[in-house]
Amino acid sequence: MIKKKFRNVLVVLGGNSGERSVSLESGRACVKALKKKNYKVYTFDPKFKNYNLINKNRFDVIFNALHGKEGEDGIAQSYFEYLRIPYTHSGVISSYNAMNKVISKKIFIKNKILTPKYFYVNKEEYRSSILKKILIKKKLKFPIVIKPTNEGSSLGVKIVKTFFDLKKSINFLLEQYQQLICEQYVGGQEIQASVINNKSLGAIELIPKRSFYDYKAKYTKSAKTKHIMPARLSKIKYLEVLNLAKRAHRALGCRGVTRSDFKFYKNKFFLLETNTQPGMTNLSLVPEIASYYNINFNDLVETILLDASLNR
Repeated sequence: MIKKKFRNVLVVLGGNSGERSVSLESGRACVKALKKKNYKVYTFDPKFKNYNLINKNRFDVIFNALHGKEGEDGIAQSYFEYLRIPYTHSGVISSYNAMNKVISKKIFIKNKILTPKYFYVNKEEYRSSILKKILIKKKLKFPIVIKPTNEGSSLGVKIVKTFFDLKKSINFLLEQYQQLICEQYVGGQEIQASVINNKSLGAIELIPKRSFYDYKAKYTKSAKTKHIMPARLSKIKYLEVLNLAKRAHRALGCRGVTRSDFKFYKNKFFLLETNTQPGMTNLSLVPEIASYYNINFNDLVETILLDASLNR
């Protein structure tokens, strides 16, 4: 029996990001799990109250169930550090670096982890007249994936097949976002691998019925995304992707649980991104991977909780 390290748990959920509804679902599932594990559980939604209103003497630990902006980009984490309440998942800097797709790509490249070729554009500096020169210089070919540098759950992602659509989509997205990343589309198998407390957990394969694994494919049953656990890889390649996920987790300085998204194409793994706040809904991948290895949802949530600390 696990000795209780914490008693009064504050689950932070909801928030203001485009992933609010998923965060609420994740948070409620975690609240239920922690109550079953006999913790005293409370909730806090930063959409309605400021973090400074959290009574730091009342809670032993924060379970971070936020997703997206202000939840997994270091902002919430900086408040938790200021309040001096131990919290789950990654810390301020690692969260910021993982959320920013340009910074994380540079870290992957530095650590010799293969990632698709890319370039990025800033709203203030972008000139469509130099777009063709950039494509030639970076050796990018169509299709090209365009996405905001600091959104999660495939929000704002577009796949374009022509120069006209590339130009049009960049202009459209720059009306909503300050910075975009444009990367080479990579085909092949969609593989997602999870790490918990610096140990590889497992890897799952996804076959979306939609054009790619977008927001609807991730979070709606009607999208009918096929999950294959374990991923259809040789034993050697399965171990390889687990090792790559662990290397990415460590290179970014992550803590707790992460999920890294890969494409497996022509016998090579291409790392797309590492998520520091993976979903904990009934369609989420980390719980599904854990379940395959006989780790039930309640135990998984408690394992994440017990790793909580400060100075992450």
